[in-house]
Amino acid sequence: MLTPADKRAMFRKLHESGCFIIPNPHDVGSARALQHLGFKALASTSAGFAWAIAKADNHVTIDEVCDHLTAICAAVDVPVNADFEGGFAVEPEKVGVNVARGVKTGVAGLSIEDSTVEAKKSLYDFALAVERIKAARKAIDADNSGVLLTGRCEAYLVGQPDLALVIERLTAYAAAGADCLYAPGIKTKEDIAAVVKAVHPKPVNLLIGASGLSLKEAGDLGVRRISVGGSLARTAWSGFMKAAREMADKGTFTELANGYPGGELNKMFSGQ
Repeated sequence: MLTPADKRAMFRKLHESGCFIIPNPHDVGSARALQHLGFKALASTSAGFAWAIAKADNHVTIDEVCDHLTAICAAVDVPVNADFEGGFAVEPEKVGVNVARGVKTGVAGLSIEDSTVEAKKSLYDFALAVERIKAARKAIDADNSGVLLTGRCEAYLVGQPDLALVIERLTAYAAAGADCLYAPGIKTKEDIAAVVKAVHPKPVNLLIGASGLSLKEAGDLGVRRISVGGSLARTAWSGFMKAAREMADKGTFTELANGYPGGELNKMFSGQ
């Protein structure tokens, strides 16, 4: 097994050039499967993990997340980036304390969001959002961990599709110490290219769903890495719920024929 330091060095190297996919497993099994398929790095998904423990997204605890990250990091020999939500705190000092806990799980990277849980104010005030990134940076650097910090602007996801606002925040997060920048929800080539240009030379993460750009198309726009958020988890739930609903509603079992072969899963997880 590689050490956390090895994985962190690998992760930083991946961000130096090209464009890579960083898929999002929701548990140890899916993490091992993605490693088996040859992906060079993984990223946790707050939504996928929450659903796996019967909770709604953004309703998990810092203890639950840290246990989850520790398990995934120990299970794979590739770098893992943590979806660390908003740092599980509002105040910068508390964000720093929690980020320090996150670093100890063995992650190679960690992201901090700027969205709140308040209906009337969906994003933290600009100054506070910047201070939260600074606190995360300070916590990561306290023991020279080498963990890569991603600063996220959630404006598009919370109903504020304002590109100027996104760019203002991402450039401020870069100046505050974020190594990578991320604005989930941006979709057009023009918006993506504008974000890449604004934060250059720092790398940009792009969230892509089923109808998104290809790896090559995103790379041509200057994107460094692509994640899929909770999409893989939702795909898994789709198959499960479709088969379960058929049994519950019709008393038939035809959807079970679409299951992935158990022999192949046993082979993959036995290391053969």
